[in-house]
Amino acid sequence: MKEYLDFALEIAAYAKKEMLEHFDSSFTYNYKKDSTVVTEVDQSINHYLLERVHEKYPDHSVLGEEESDSNQKSQVWVCDPVDGTGVYADAIPVSVFSLAYVVDGIPQVGVVMDPFLDKCYTAIRGEGAFCNGERIHVNEKHLGDLGYRINFEMWNDAKFDTLMMVHDLLREARISSIGSVARSCMAIASGYFSCDLFPGVEHANCDMAASALIVEEAGGRVTDFYGNTQRYDGSLQGAIVTNGVSHDEILQKIKKGY
Repeated sequence: MKEYLDFALEIAAYAKKEMLEHFDSSFTYNYKKDSTVVTEVDQSINHYLLERVHEKYPDHSVLGEEESDSNQKSQVWVCDPVDGTGVYADAIPVSVFSLAYVVDGIPQVGVVMDPFLDKCYTAIRGEGAFCNGERIHVNEKHLGDLGYRINFEMWNDAKFDTLMMVHDLLREARISSIGSVARSCMAIASGYFSCDLFPGVEHANCDMAASALIVEEAGGRVTDFYGNTQRYDGSLQGAIVTNGVSHDEILQKIKKGY
């Protein structure tokens, strides 16, 4: 797996360069069918990944937030080139690059690159989670404990109403919405946040594949909104990401939001 981690880090280095070079400058962006923003930076990084995978691993496929190949295979590189494109386009420095090597639906290698803080989060299944080479771990806060923080995402046509869920949790947690689920997941893996509620379904695996592995390797837990494990080579049923010890507490609280 070290070979695949090294490859993912190569792509992450390219993504970091692109994201920093074009941040807070004039660049082209458009809106996708779901009304979310896509920039030329997203497209450049995604296309570079496709080229490198086809060159180095022709028996693998790519599932990217902006561009994928047509050959679905058991070994897949799942990528969100700029997680948090909307805030990136607004020159808010919280976006990250996310890439996972997924085999038969299960992430085996994950990399999340934060170019603005120069932090690279990595994991190989079964070998722990790291930030810039230093081991990281989730916190052990329970829902209701001082400093228990939840990040949540929401949009108009989401299948799951996270706003309703969060409203019910306000008395027991600090709430934020930073605009990048992968970045908030890295805060969970590092022990700063305790939970993320992500209502993504179609293409949501691109947002979550690397983060799920890193959080789990840091001692946390990730399930869909029904408490089930799920594959990361296709669409999801939302994601609950926690420090593990509070997962069942959160799951019970949000069932009314289905």
